[in-house]
Order: sequence, then structure tokens, then C-alpha cells
Amino acid sequence: MQTHCWFRKPIVDVDNPSTTLVASVHEALIFAAIAVFSTLILVDSAAGELREIDGLPVRVETIATGLDTPWGIAFLPKCEFLVSERGGNLIAFDAEGRRRSVSGLPTVRAIGQGGLLDVEAAKDFAQSREIFFTYSTGTSIGSAATALGVARFAEDAVELEDVRVLFEMSTSSPNGRHFGSRVVEDEDGKLFLTIGDRGDRPTAQNLSLHNGSIVRINRDGSIPQDNPFFGLNDVLPEIWTYGHRNPQGVAIDANGNLWISEHGARGGDEINLIRKGLNYGWPEIAYGVHYTGRKIGVGTSKDGMEQPEFYWDPSIAPAGMAIYSGKLWTEWEGQMFVGSLKFNYISRLTTNGEVQEAERIQFPETKRVRDVQEAPDGTLWFLSEGRQSVFRISPEAGDSSQNSECSW
Repeated sequence: MQTHCWFRKPIVDVDNPSTTLVASVHEALIFAAIAVFSTLILVDSAAGELREIDGLPVRVETIATGLDTPWGIAFLPKCEFLVSERGGNLIAFDAEGRRRSVSGLPTVRAIGQGGLLDVEAAKDFAQSREIFFTYSTGTSIGSAATALGVARFAEDAVELEDVRVLFEMSTSSPNGRHFGSRVVEDEDGKLFLTIGDRGDRPTAQNLSLHNGSIVRINRDGSIPQDNPFFGLNDVLPEIWTYGHRNPQGVAIDANGNLWISEHGARGGDEINLIRKGLNYGWPEIAYGVHYTGRKIGVGTSKDGMEQPEFYWDPSIAPAGMAIYSGKLWTEWEGQMFVGSLKFNYISRLTTNGEVQEAERIQFPETKRVRDVQEAPDGTLWFLSEGRQSVFRISPEAGDSSQNSECSW
């Protein structure tokens, strides 16, 4: 069987036994039955494992294995995709499933939770061939800060060209915690980058620092003049919202709304709808307690601070997230899929009127789910740190790739 796209997993061909000369019809029938059964086993094995989500049969396929702490994934045209490894490697997969390391990245300081983190293809990648990537960088030994870079992905798919730093935090820190570090581009070409408090809680309320904020910049690194704090004294103009602890998931819904998943402390992981210029409360308010058991701030609410749309208690350690388009499963349109690092599942959240957890999707494959993304063909992909692998969820009936020209 010929395979032409990376999502069409090659399977082993089994010779047709009907052409074999046998001594009797009885033997021929037995031999044919055994061969057909063997073929079915091989096809099922190659096509993945049958699972169930929301009462619907799905197929979970292994796309890539042997990865070292995979963190982000980006889909490219011609059936290609990129995966970032936290240690500092960017890996390109071509249409035949071959992998190659991409050279040309800036120096990445892999410290604690930091390293090479998210990767995102520009919306106009087919023309610009630009990708965005987030990483930890540092100007002194033992110190690191969240940064956002852009580069042109060379035609030979092994090198980054015209590498530029679009943004770097105003201050670095010697600790290796809470880099945040998801990036997303909206329909207007603005980039949103999530940044954690870097383990220094009070800084998330300090508008003269980038800690604990979501920043918004133009694709060339300049600052949009309609940012909420643009032109104000003693306030960093890149800041869009603040009061965040460690947002490690970001997605934009069909109406253009920005959403994040955010780590709390001991309890109080959150889903937040991000609105321009608002304060999301950390560390003044939270649904949870410090790891010591002490109360956080003043409690769960305070004037001038936003409430989460949903929270988990106990904490699930939410990571990457996708808001589903409904392309293959219309019943999931607008629903959120959020990876859990702590409890090894994907949280499916409904959004009709209010955000509610509808299901905890737990398979043998969902071990420390670092990222969840929807591919252009409507399948759902997730990165498992625990399995060091990339997996794809597709409809059980048939091969969804047969309905896709793989033209993204």
C-alpha cells in the first residue's frame, strides 16, 4: 500500500493467499481465512487503538515516538509538522514521517521548567514561511527569562533563517519556575504570549514587570498603540492582562476570544477568558491554598479582580489546550480540550453559557499531556511527555485522511 502523507500510517502488506496452489479447497479456505484475519490485525495495529470519547468511538494513533520532553507542535503545509523538545531541539517531520533536527535556533537556556517551549506557524506560513517559538534565555550565568522569537523556515526543512528576537522579559530570574510561554496569533496578526510569575508571586501585580502577564505585540515586535497601558508612565506597554500565575495553555475561539489555562498552587487551576487590561488576581485571590496549606491573599474574590470561568480543585496541572472547530465531530464544536500533566488525562470542557468539565479522557496514551492541538483536517493531536510521543485522535469509521487533500 502506498502512503503519501504523514498521517497515513504505512501498514504491512500481506500476500493474497488466493493465488497459492493448495491440495484441496478445504485447505485453501482455511489458509485464506487465516491470512484475512492476519491482515485485519495488521491494519488495526497500524491504524491505532479503538477508544471512546463522549460515547463516540475514536481511533488513537501513534504518530511519532522517542521524543525528549515534547512541548509544542505546529502544523505546516504538505503534511509536515514541527515538534519542540524542551531541551532545545526543534524537530521537523516530513510527509513520509521522517524526522530531522532543525538548526539555527538562538541559544536556549534549559533551566528547570524552561528551555525550548512553544512553537507556532504563522497564519500566512504558505507565503512567509515564518514560525514563532518561545524559549528561556539569559544574559547571565544561572539566570533566565521568557523570550519570543521568529524565523523563516528554510525550504530544505533543516534550517531556520533570518532569526530575530521579537520580545524578551524585562528582567531575568535565577529560578527555573513558571515561564508560561504559549504563543498564539490572532486574525489581525497580533501575537499573544503568556508569561508566568517566575516563582516571585508579588511581581504578578507589578505593571512595571512582565512577570505574570500576557503580552501583546505586532509580528515585527513593535507594540500596538491600542494596548491598554500604551503610553502610561511606569507601566510596560506590551502588557495586555496581568495577575497570572503560570498560564501554559492558550487558544482563540471562533469569535476571536482569547482563552488560557493556568496553573494554580495547591488547588485553583483555572480557565480564564482574557479581556483587555484586566487583573486576574494572582496572588491576591485564588481558589486554592499555598503548598504549605496557608491561605492565598484575601481569599477567592476582591474588587477589581476577575473571576475564572472555571477552576479545578484539586489541581490537575493544566497544559496546552485546543478549542475545537467541529470539523469532524460537530457535537464538540466550541468545546475545549485541555491536557493534564498531573492526572494523565485530557479534560473536555463544554462552553454553552458557562464552562463545565464534561469528561476526563484517559487512555494509556494520555500520560502527562503537555499539549493538545487541532490539525487542519479536524483531527485532535496531543503530546505526551510520559510516553515521549505524539498521538492523533480521529473518527473510528475509516481513515479521516481519505477525506483530506492535506493542503495545509
